[in-house]
Amino acid sequence: MFTSVILAAGMGTRMKSKMPKVIHKVCGKPLCKWVIDAAKEAGSEDVCAVIGHGADELRKTIGDICSFAIQAEQKGTGHAVMQAADFIEKAQTVVILCGDTPLVRSETIKQAVEYHNKNGSKATVMTAILPDATGYGRIVRDADGSVIKIVEQKDATEEEKKIREVNSGMFVFDAQSLMYALGKIEPNNAQGEYYLTDTLEILIAAGKKVGAYTIEDSDEIHGINDRVLLSRAEEAMRRRINEMHMRNGVTMRIPESIYIEDGVEIGTDTEIQPNVTIKSGTKIGSDCVIGSGSVLDGAVIHDNVDILSSVILNSEVDAGTHVGPFAYIRPNCHVGKDVKVGDFVELKNSNIDDGTKISHLTYIGDSDVGKRVNFGCGTVTCNYDGKNKYRTVIGNDCFVGCNTNFVSPINVGDGVYIAAGSTITEDIPENSLSIARARQVNKEGWKDKRK
Repeated sequence: MFTSVILAAGMGTRMKSKMPKVIHKVCGKPLCKWVIDAAKEAGSEDVCAVIGHGADELRKTIGDICSFAIQAEQKGTGHAVMQAADFIEKAQTVVILCGDTPLVRSETIKQAVEYHNKNGSKATVMTAILPDATGYGRIVRDADGSVIKIVEQKDATEEEKKIREVNSGMFVFDAQSLMYALGKIEPNNAQGEYYLTDTLEILIAAGKKVGAYTIEDSDEIHGINDRVLLSRAEEAMRRRINEMHMRNGVTMRIPESIYIEDGVEIGTDTEIQPNVTIKSGTKIGSDCVIGSGSVLDGAVIHDNVDILSSVILNSEVDAGTHVGPFAYIRPNCHVGKDVKVGDFVELKNSNIDDGTKISHLTYIGDSDVGKRVNFGCGTVTCNYDGKNKYRTVIGNDCFVGCNTNFVSPINVGDGVYIAAGSTITEDIPENSLSIARARQVNKEGWKDKRK
């Protein structure tokens, strides 16, 4: 077991943002949360995030999933780790991670810790092999593979610049050795900062073994410094998420056009068509079709649902239902089994029971609709009087004619028929026919008289 320290105190000036860098999101989740979750999934018993710039906003964003240490002044990575000294002293093995590296995998962290323990090192630096290592600190090893030093680009010799193995900024330490080295680092550099990498030279000078664990996928080490790198991380994470779903039995015709956030669940044999957005909290059953242009956010979709070019927000759609095209299901709706929610239909804060058909051009808000109700097009529930909102209740087996207005609050009994063009202002008893419209009057010759 091990504990983790996440470095998340930097301002991130190159992001050009009012927000702290590490709460910018990749696939719906803040950068630092990706790292915290990866550490926990790898087996970290405790996690401490070192925060500074925008500390209050960071606490609110991260929540209670970890503890915090404050770096009031940003004086380098070594100084940041010093702020977590109380946390480190209680540990045996400590993993240091960067809050702006969302692509690091839990498997990588776990394997690095296992390598560290097996190798008997007091410190292990996580490294990667890059085709172009320009700008990175190079890893210099001796004949047995142990690390001699990390040399920065500006200090490297021509021979050292040819090294393609680079420092990721992530480490595994024996906790006591880390505390010893932190007590000896000095800000002997132009920036006057305490560098965490200096701890490695201190341990090597003290005769301690320092190893290096090479990460296979170099994408995992890339930190986010600006919006361009943020977009590249988003692309890599989106590809990773989509591949995971496809391997679990989900069909994607053009996966590069599909955006799925973290935490989405999708059943087998569901097809996701191009240009679909599926946000966090969404759960989709098996044998569904999510058609092009659809947006699902916090939606719960049961099996065998067909959704075409529609938006569903924080609502539930039961099995066998068809939605769309161009339907809009707003929050707090429950749509039952074998329902049809057709084109240009809007639902809001409503319950629609099994077998009901709402085929087109209808608004149903703040309503409870029974089974097997048929809505003609142009139906509207008039649920708002400018101050308060009221509910409409419609029973089972009703037929609602086209262009009906329900002026809420209204209760409609079972088996009711409503004539087209009616404006309903009073409750309707069950099995009734309701006609609420003016009698037609034809005034012959009216046009000539008007002239």
